[in-house]
Amino acid sequence: MKWTLLPLVLMLAACDRTPPPPEPETARKPNPVFETQIQAVERARAVEGQVRDATEAQRKQMDDATQQ
Repeated sequence: MKWTLLPLVLMLAACDRTPPPPEPETARKPNPVFETQIQAVERARAVEGQVRDATEAQRKQMDDATQQ
């Protein structure tokens, strides 16, 4: 009985209930497969702002022309 109890106690003592420490967050590593698509989306967002500004300017010109 003592021989079976001793391994059981040792196995239970080996179990640690504390969670492991969290891993530090690292910066996103660039993936060459998706990097070109990410750059294309960023360029498209920049162009979208320029197109929106041009549309607003054109709309303002049209409104000014119809009011005169």
